[in-house]
Amino acid sequence: MSTATPLMVVDGAGVVLRWSRRAREIWLRSDSEAVGRTALALVAPDIGNSGGDSGYGTGPGSGPLVIHDVDGKPVDLRVRVVPRSDGTVAWGVFEADGDAARLDTPTAVFDILHANTHEAFLVLDPALRVLSVNEAARALLGVTADKALDRPVGDVCRPSRPQEFEDLLRGVLTEGTPVTDHAVQLEPVDAASRERFADISAFPLRNARGVVVSLTDVTESMRSERRSRALGSVRERVGRSLDVVTTCQELVEALVPGFADIAVVEVVDAVVRGEDPPLSPLGREIPLRRAAFRLEGPSHRAQAHPVGDVRAVPTPTPYSQVLSDLRPRAVTLDRNTPWLSADPERARAIRASGARVLLTAPLALRGAVLGLLSLYRVRPYDVFDENDLAVTEQLASHTALSIDNARRYTREHTIASALQRHLLPPEPPSQTAMEFAPLHVPADAGAGTWYDAFGLPGARTALVIGEVSGSGIDAATAMGQIRTVVHTLAALDLDPDELLARLNDAVVRLAHEREALPASDPLRRQPLRAGCVYAVHDPLQETCVMASAGHPAPVVAHPGGVVHVPQIPTGPLLGSRDGPPFATASVPVRDGSVLALRTTSFPGPDTPDGDGTKGPLCQALTRLDRPLGEIRDDVLYRMRDTTGHHDILLLLARTRAFPPDRVATWDLDFLPTAPATARHHAQERLRGWRVGEETAFATELIVSELVTNALRYGAPPIRLRLIKDATLTCEVSDAGGAAPRLRHARTADEGGRGLFICAQMSHNWGIRYSAPGKTIWTEQTLTQDPDGGSPDDA
Repeated sequence: MSTATPLMVVDGAGVVLRWSRRAREIWLRSDSEAVGRTALALVAPDIGNSGGDSGYGTGPGSGPLVIHDVDGKPVDLRVRVVPRSDGTVAWGVFEADGDAARLDTPTAVFDILHANTHEAFLVLDPALRVLSVNEAARALLGVTADKALDRPVGDVCRPSRPQEFEDLLRGVLTEGTPVTDHAVQLEPVDAASRERFADISAFPLRNARGVVVSLTDVTESMRSERRSRALGSVRERVGRSLDVVTTCQELVEALVPGFADIAVVEVVDAVVRGEDPPLSPLGREIPLRRAAFRLEGPSHRAQAHPVGDVRAVPTPTPYSQVLSDLRPRAVTLDRNTPWLSADPERARAIRASGARVLLTAPLALRGAVLGLLSLYRVRPYDVFDENDLAVTEQLASHTALSIDNARRYTREHTIASALQRHLLPPEPPSQTAMEFAPLHVPADAGAGTWYDAFGLPGARTALVIGEVSGSGIDAATAMGQIRTVVHTLAALDLDPDELLARLNDAVVRLAHEREALPASDPLRRQPLRAGCVYAVHDPLQETCVMASAGHPAPVVAHPGGVVHVPQIPTGPLLGSRDGPPFATASVPVRDGSVLALRTTSFPGPDTPDGDGTKGPLCQALTRLDRPLGEIRDDVLYRMRDTTGHHDILLLLARTRAFPPDRVATWDLDFLPTAPATARHHAQERLRGWRVGEETAFATELIVSELVTNALRYGAPPIRLRLIKDATLTCEVSDAGGAAPRLRHARTADEGGRGLFICAQMSHNWGIRYSAPGKTIWTEQTLTQDPDGGSPDDA
């Protein structure tokens, strides 16, 4: 033992003030037996108890005093003065050797530190054994002086990671570099205590080869910091999504690890679907969906039910009580917890996870129950206190508001999706010259996309696809308005570019109405824009005339595997007040070709996949020798990601040759006999088609009136065409540019009734203009012939 450390320190009266480990080894006296007693009575009891001199050295009339250890061996002692922090001195008794006169630096330092009653200090020797411990340290560590002195510092401090703690102090001792503000977790003082944290600072004693350790209790500050971090993490991360389940997952990820070891979020099942939450107390029959679960480490055994499971909460349990009175609860968990028998599956999971304490809190808003948050801690002595309950209430309130926002969005999205489904046409029925296969993949930010396919006079077919900016109910409503305008304009038999121009005027007016909304309406700040492609397929001419309003051109796949995107002029978006005029492009389309109209969110035909090949649409359209529905499904299967933020919409249309025996065309002479000739041709053809007598009579009258008008107001050549499809179409074309109009003749008028008669005899009529002139057409509903046969039998 180094002689720099005194065996004992005594005051002027010889009373022991400090008793060292070496003194305990020599005289087998504990600290409690030595401190406060006369030193001479301890080391030389025969002399000390006989009233001899209580000092050291030689007494009056006596020789040198020889001290023996318990085995009778002499112990050579030296006495030196030791300064104390109060300015007085004491006597240090040392084993005699060459360094006995050296000042006991650790003891002197400790005497100075001992006066500071607010800081906890330990003085360690080179073996990291405790030489001195002040009162503050004894209170912090829960030890007495006799149980701390001369013991390893790890046994006194009881860190949760002893090896790491000892390595830290060993480094200070060997490297001579101080360590400051190092947080260490300490074991609880007893079984009823909580875990503790201390801030450690260690400084080397260079001359005496020891370490001074300062300890500051930071348990509450660290727990407060943990609560602050949890609350800040929840406020930062929870609520970024407008999906109920995702919001719940964000919550458990923000709390585990850190604030809790296990987190479970259960939500009222109706809330996940966007429905209104029930008011508290929650009925026993109302089911909750397990929306999120998180545990550091393997979780399969620690889960009572898998995520997505839907069931009611057993009662009576803390969970059912929380959902009843909306008050959070902290509950200790052990094998004797009585309510666990009411929920065996949860009890099994709790035991498997090793959870020791539960904090459960309601996710409620304005008295309505949205769900339940359950937090568990596994670490021993790590309990939930009142401050944890207060913080949990705050983060639960924030989460409840976020879940309610997501619920409202889900409800609006559900309504918007339902509105979109009702506004979109069902799968268009196949026509004589075209069959269809639509594909719709809804998304969260959808409801503004639409497609349409409907027949036009002359066996033609109109194809439309478009999308409105924005999302939700507003986008779906605007889409319905625009779709209605398209149908109205298509009934006028306008060319695609003319139709888009008038459609743009209508969207501009709708945008003006939106801008006139009250300033408090958020819709006012959302500009109304829409993209659209309008195409008209004519099977008799084998062409498709297209026009675009800021939308991708359709993809055309020809028999033989040739796929291309035609170059058509792209006009401005609908709702634009300025921009170039709309223009059309005519694309040849043979029998068996496929037209693919798509939204902007659809992967383009030339977009390469990850392996460098063409996009899914281009790949699927290279094989047209399959049913159109199979091609559509093939496109979907080739799309690797359909979870975008916007709807994916695709309309496939395959062209078919129009039966030549259902079309009849005659060029008429520009002579007064033309009406009679036209009636004769029509009568024969209608008889061959076995058209009903009533329809045939009306058609002959319509043909006569239209040809007469062409002779009177038009220019040669005159052409008559009859088309038998789902309806009977009568077309009379001439080269005149005059625009006919429907007149209502007076009783005495000799003319002016031609178009009026045609309008009365048909269910639809109109005028179509082209470069050679104009075409006036009528449509009639087919009726059965006198023999009872179907008009389609021919």
